[in-house]
Amino acid sequence: MTNSPPSGSDPPAGTPSRAFARYHPQVQRWVYDQGWARLRDVQERAADVVIDGARDVIISSATASGKTEAALLPICSALAGEPEAVTGLGALYISPLKALINDQYDRILDLCGCLDLPVHRWHGDALASGKARVLRSPAGLLLITPESLEALFVRRGDRVRRIFGGLRYLIVDELHSFIGTERGAQLQSLLHRVDLASGRRVPRIALSATLGDLDTAAEFLRPGYGTEVAMVTSAEPGGEIRLQIRGYLAPITEPPANAEPADRAAIADHLFQTMRATDNLVFANSRAAVETYADMISRRAAYAGTRAEFLAHHGSLSKEIREHVEERLKDPAIPVTAICTSTLELGIDVGSVDSVAQVGAPPTVNALRQRLGRSGRRPGRPAILRIYVTERERGQGSNPTDALRAELFQSVAMVELLLAGWYESPDDTGLHVSTLIQQVLSIAAQHGGATAGQLFDVLCARGPFVWANRAAFATLLRDMGRHDLLQQQDDGRLLPGGAGDRLVNHYSFYASFRTSEHYRLVADGYTLGSLPVDRPILPGTMLIFSGARWRVLSVDVALRVIELTAAEAGRPPVFPGTGGEIADEVRRTMRRLYRSTETPRYLDAAARTMLAEGRTAFHETGHATSGIFASGSDAVLFPWRGDRIMNTIAVVLAGLGRRVGQDGLAITVGDCTPAELRDLVRALVAAPPPDPVWLAATVRAKAHEKYDRYLSAELLDIAYAARALDVPGAWACLAEICAPRRPTVEVSPART
Repeated sequence: MTNSPPSGSDPPAGTPSRAFARYHPQVQRWVYDQGWARLRDVQERAADVVIDGARDVIISSATASGKTEAALLPICSALAGEPEAVTGLGALYISPLKALINDQYDRILDLCGCLDLPVHRWHGDALASGKARVLRSPAGLLLITPESLEALFVRRGDRVRRIFGGLRYLIVDELHSFIGTERGAQLQSLLHRVDLASGRRVPRIALSATLGDLDTAAEFLRPGYGTEVAMVTSAEPGGEIRLQIRGYLAPITEPPANAEPADRAAIADHLFQTMRATDNLVFANSRAAVETYADMISRRAAYAGTRAEFLAHHGSLSKEIREHVEERLKDPAIPVTAICTSTLELGIDVGSVDSVAQVGAPPTVNALRQRLGRSGRRPGRPAILRIYVTERERGQGSNPTDALRAELFQSVAMVELLLAGWYESPDDTGLHVSTLIQQVLSIAAQHGGATAGQLFDVLCARGPFVWANRAAFATLLRDMGRHDLLQQQDDGRLLPGGAGDRLVNHYSFYASFRTSEHYRLVADGYTLGSLPVDRPILPGTMLIFSGARWRVLSVDVALRVIELTAAEAGRPPVFPGTGGEIADEVRRTMRRLYRSTETPRYLDAAARTMLAEGRTAFHETGHATSGIFASGSDAVLFPWRGDRIMNTIAVVLAGLGRRVGQDGLAITVGDCTPAELRDLVRALVAAPPPDPVWLAATVRAKAHEKYDRYLSAELLDIAYAARALDVPGAWACLAEICAPRRPTVEVSPART
């Protein structure tokens, strides 16, 4: 760096830095005090465009590459140079997780302390006194979740203009986690409402490590103006990756009562032996799996008398327990392994994690990349990833698809795509009508009523819901009126009706996604967390929670409290939720792997055997030349496409009166021969593809999102068609199935 930091010190060693020269002197001092030898590549590239503040920006680079500082160092430099007369917040930092806000708060507080810039955090667990300071004297930086920002608009609508009137920057962390979701549509609406409250177009800076399509991300960040968004990406090469996929067999027969299944026991043994002396993260695909493995490995640690700790971490655990796990991971004194869901997937700094494990096939390539990025953050240390895959033993009565070893091939496909630098593109096809209902109620509550024209202008004409023309929006308002969500005053203003008022005043309103009724779990007066209860839990029920075993003493329905006591046995509770949507390219890559002769070198002996078994089954059963097979009196169709195309084909066949079942790779058509199904597919391909909305009308269970139950059949069909159907993709797939196939062998490079 060529410029000089504040008096008496030399700049960090390295090449001349244009970015460092633009930083405020106190920011330069802070950089020097960190002992950095140089600024990272992404920090150099971001400084000019962020400080100038003329454009929206996406900063996309690998985990641990310095993205947060790439945004904050120039932002803090700009805010530190503001005249004292400027009032209101200087920067708004929106994050998807409370835990991520807590982590970033400590880092930002250290930076802003030398600049006399106040830093605030606002979420469900934040202190009321801190929120009161923001309302009383807004200044500096505010870290907030979308749900808390929604609550601020609804409950403090008269204050938002004062709070955001001087806003200079708006930061969105982990942008990829919002795109294509109801929460993302809510965020887009909130960003637009912040602009309206500030009276100007506030520059938006988005951060992400996994964006499969930067153009789609830019359009999401500023709808209608995506081409004007500046892109800042890093040219620095990624670090070394060491990975292994390990295979395990699940026995066909059930284990004896209270005995561990052989595959889970073997996985728990390997996790314990491998991770007992280091700090690690183990990602499981469900909260139930987290509790299962936390319990199994903790008992092994107790039996061995080791000092290492194996702790559960997921969203249903109490704030205190989650924060305890995060702090333990940062403490180098005792080795700690956290068994977790996606709660530790994003950019939370949990110290120097030595390795990452994934139990079961990863939900998406994006998720796998995020999880891998938790490891290898120390200079000179590789990122280490182990994936544990279970396949069922084959025997009489086994499902024919078991022989294909699909979970192993899905895991290998995702690793290959990860190594090739491919990620799922953001899905921007949904209309998010449920969230539009929420935003109508929110704006009406914020302003004490609004006309239909005002709501349309804010949300549709100039807002993110551009798909809704005036006719569609009028239909939505009528639907809301029929359900007493809205009522119209004599002057034309729309206000929340009786049912709408009850929704707005319930704590769950601020979240755009569906939530279950939660019961608080209490043991010896200490809250362990909360449990979404969709079915009765009775006294005497045995549970595993927070990695320990409990017996239910009592259930207080009125207070929604479950009292627990320690027990010798237990089982994980049933949690709602599903995995990620499998993308088209993942299934295409799986088929290429079946046709290949190469064996990736990162497979252990058992996984190599499973790979060979899957390929043998693929060729012996004719998958190389056909996509339709017999299974008893049924026909089974293998499209080798992503979940959305699979769902579309299933809906089409069901609409023809067929009994259809969808399971992973295959679609089963009941009481149908392969020849009949082939003729049916040919007839479909010969006919014009159906209109997606017409096709959606044939589906019975379409209400999926939080407020879908208030929609008319017309809007529900439109929403379902956009969210769940891909008719062009399905017809292209069916045409390929009809085409004659010749067996081929594909050669793909083996990865180290």
